[in-house]
Amino acid sequence: MPRTAELKARQAAAVPTGVASKSIYVARAENAELWDVEGRRFIDFAAGIAVLNTGHRHPRVMEAVVRQTEAFAHTCFHVAPYESYLRLAERLNALAPGAFAKKTLFLNSGAEAVENAIKIARIATRRTAVIAFAGGFHGRTLLAMGLTGKVMPYKRGFGPFPAEIYHAGFPLPYRGVTSADALADLDRLFHADVDPKSVAAIIVEPVQGEGGFNVAPADFLQALRRLCDEHGIVLIADEVQGGMARTGRMFSIEHSGVVPDLITSAKGLGGGLPLSAVTGRAPLMDAAHPGGLGGTYGGNPISIAAAHAVLDVIEAEGLCARAAALGARMRARLEALAQASPRIGEVRGLGMMVAFELVKDKRTKEPDAALTAAILAQAEQRGLILLSCGVDANVVRLLAPLTIQDAVLEEGLAILGESIRAAESGGAATRAA
Repeated sequence: MPRTAELKARQAAAVPTGVASKSIYVARAENAELWDVEGRRFIDFAAGIAVLNTGHRHPRVMEAVVRQTEAFAHTCFHVAPYESYLRLAERLNALAPGAFAKKTLFLNSGAEAVENAIKIARIATRRTAVIAFAGGFHGRTLLAMGLTGKVMPYKRGFGPFPAEIYHAGFPLPYRGVTSADALADLDRLFHADVDPKSVAAIIVEPVQGEGGFNVAPADFLQALRRLCDEHGIVLIADEVQGGMARTGRMFSIEHSGVVPDLITSAKGLGGGLPLSAVTGRAPLMDAAHPGGLGGTYGGNPISIAAAHAVLDVIEAEGLCARAAALGARMRARLEALAQASPRIGEVRGLGMMVAFELVKDKRTKEPDAALTAAILAQAEQRGLILLSCGVDANVVRLLAPLTIQDAVLEEGLAILGESIRAAESGGAATRAA
């Protein structure tokens, strides 16, 4: 098997520089653990960026995939449809909040789901403008990049972006930005830049992912719902990272009691296979003419089979409740670390979508991206995979599979504590035995 150094050299020669990655070349993985080509074991607190809520290679997901490949792998739903697509749509329609008729469209990626949600909102309202929020992340395609409220590394040099996209402030209590402040900025937008009667949709992550795991306060989401109702605007909840039981509810917006008009899902839905969805009010979803929505691979039968298994596992293993319980344990450990650390400014999140923000001084709250990078490096050397996020790259996010074994979670949290202490002291990274 090729070694890490060889694979790094081959990647540099064959893959564009813009496709950044860690230097952990995986050989095999199971649940919350993976082993690289050097035979090193890692505890995975990234889960493929919240894709593997059910863990690496969950047996029920793998069995469903094998069974489907024995029947057929692809027909294109537009050419020869299949019952499993219909049944998964019915399941998501029933799971999504709201006591009204819903319909679901399947696609490939989160960005594709977002783009189609905007298409649906525009054709249904006959309006063009869209409002997103600072710090939000909605994908890497051109429209999705325009909606994204984080410049580096996603937007720099890739413009111009589509017109009629506007950004408002997002509540950041740790930074002193309240719900009232964010709503005032939205009001300013309505008075200075865009008539609310021209707005087709407001898209919001109930818990921002790339933006730093900032949780939208319930009163903010409730106010958005009222504004959308007042002005005939479609409210879109981007649940690509926060959905599929990650926060202790099937969809993160459920914590607020707010019912959106459209929901975008992806990541955890496919259990490791590419699949996304737009679920929403039936009249909105039916606004497009026949042929106006879809795509060659959207709702691929193998991915659909995997998603059925994912939903089965979430229910059978009680993953919503498990995410809430394990998330509380993680928060408690992180709060204890924050009490002992001069550099952890805040711990935040919902369920097992947890993060902590690093600052140079707790009083000034100046972001510390360098310390964040050092913690990630220390953790990797000790056998723990972590990811950063935040518009200032100063937030460490924890996205362990919801199926992680208790002992492995405790081991990972212990490594995390060691890594924080070592990075703060400026010590050399050493791999744990």
